Amino acid sequence: MSRVDALLDTTGLAQLREALTSAEYTSQGIKDHLGEAATAALARNDFRAALKVTEERGDRLATLIRLFVCGQTEPLSRVAAALAPLPLEAALPLLEADGDGVRAAVELEPYGDWWVVADLSASMRPGRPLPGDHVLGIGGASTTLAAATLRHPVGSALDLGTGCGVQALHLSTHARRVTATDVLPRALRFAATTAALNGLDWELLQGDLTGPVQGRRFDLVVSNPPFVAGPGTTAHTYRDSGRPGDAVCAELVAAAPGLLADGGHMQFLANWLHVAGESWEDRVADWLAGTGLDAWVIQREVSDPVAYVNLWLTDASEDPRVQPALAAAWLDWFDAQRVDAVGFGLITLRAGGHEDPTVRIEDLRQTVDGPLGPLIGDWFDRQDFLRDGDLLATRFRAAPGLRLQQEASQGPEGWEVDRQLLTLPDGLRWIEEVDPVALALVGACDGSVTLQDQVDVLAAAHAVPAEVLADVAVPLVAHLVERGILLPGPAA
Repeated sequence: MSRVDALLDTTGLAQLREALTSAEYTSQGIKDHLGEAATAALARNDFRAALKVTEERGDRLATLIRLFVCGQTEPLSRVAAALAPLPLEAALPLLEADGDGVRAAVELEPYGDWWVVADLSASMRPGRPLPGDHVLGIGGASTTLAAATLRHPVGSALDLGTGCGVQALHLSTHARRVTATDVLPRALRFAATTAALNGLDWELLQGDLTGPVQGRRFDLVVSNPPFVAGPGTTAHTYRDSGRPGDAVCAELVAAAPGLLADGGHMQFLANWLHVAGESWEDRVADWLAGTGLDAWVIQREVSDPVAYVNLWLTDASEDPRVQPALAAAWLDWFDAQRVDAVGFGLITLRAGGHEDPTVRIEDLRQTVDGPLGPLIGDWFDRQDFLRDGDLLATRFRAAPGLRLQQEASQGPEGWEVDRQLLTLPDGLRWIEEVDPVALALVGACDGSVTLQDQVDVLAAAHAVPAEVLADVAVPLVAHLVERGILLPGPAA
């Protein structure tokens, strides 16, 4: 394996790290420097307030913000002072000449206490379409995946299609060894720079998705792949896999059994086609059939074809109004494939070693409080309990903050309850309609009695055999446990 070179040599990277640290060029340092309002405006690519503040301040941090965040051309003397002790001539891979000054040639973005190096974003190069080999920096998809990733300690982790290395940074916090692949050699140079600038060492391999790691297994695999669904052409490597439709996502699912160590997880963002007359759930279920993997597939968004195509053309700074042929060809392909929508979501797979793996495919477009990763971890833990636990012998308790909502309408004899809903106020915010028996079961779940005891009491009260009521109660409670509405305590 040949080592991937960073944009700067070892000495230059150490000097750059010293410059950024001493100038407090961090996420918090920029926020403190600019204030809340200007920082919030930056997130909307509105640089006006930031430019005003930095012009007034004029210190090293102000220059770095103007240069690398706002995309301004700055005088050589100010840039040299801001980057010291890194000599200006050694910093040339990061800069490009512009008249009498210099401007950023790459994106050097603070990310918490890290720095990420990537190609200039569209906001830093207005009016210019992104080149086909563009390497994305920090974006909505990368932060979505980072928030959804399981963060338990692992020995080995793999980032497929690493780009500039955002996911690999996060993996470094809880994996002893990090491997990252990318089809673009220049993406690996950015990833190598990101790693070295942050004092990290990753195994970087060039190749298409799983190709470079055939025959190897990992405890955790993550991917923000080029999942965009289309006719199979590759206009932009960061979004287009070269596979038609959603085939790249099916390919990742198929590769997972050979990539995962026992008990290992794979998590990746995915798109799937909604084809007229077919169920999207069945489509994704076909990918999973025969893998032997536990799976939770959650759909977070659905887009109609026109909105979808316009989104991704605009993302690459290609205006569909100016270049209508691009949109027309894409939409014609969708029409030919009878695609009436595209779903976006997250696929989490686990090599649980079960002959009858647990597979759930569902729409989860409700608001989610906090990062999704811990909630996914809890879901798999509850699945393990449901597989191995004795529900009737377990003392259950209601989730903290569980609420009962009633919907009623006025009838001849006053208010009549139409529906009763159990709602979770945080986390995944599930809502479940329940009948009086289910409500009685949940109401008695305070962790003091077993489910069997509850069934016996309710059976006596309703004059039905306990075993008949148990046949109803057990699957009901299992469903509420899966949703996190009921939580298992110790068995009797």
